[in-house]
Amino acid sequence: MESKKCNFCGSMEYEKRRTDYLYSYRGNYLPVPNTPVEVCLNCAMVYYEAKVLKEIEQRFFAIQRKSEKPDRYVELPVASYA
Repeated sequence: MESKKCNFCGSMEYEKRRTDYLYSYRGNYLPVPNTPVEVCLNCAMVYYEAKVLKEIEQRFFAIQRKSEKPDRYVELPVASYA
């Protein structure tokens, strides 16, 4: 892994992991399970590679245009904070 410093705590200790990511745009959502991330081992700040986020964005708009199909659909509940 290339040498880099956490923007939050300054640590240079990272670990590659997978996480669930929720892309949102104008009230539309795309849950993306198993998204690759790097996590700072000192403060747990999560970093996404730009190419990963760009690919998620491209797939979101392809699904919106109906030129690509999602893997599946889920129902998403909504609850306002009182």
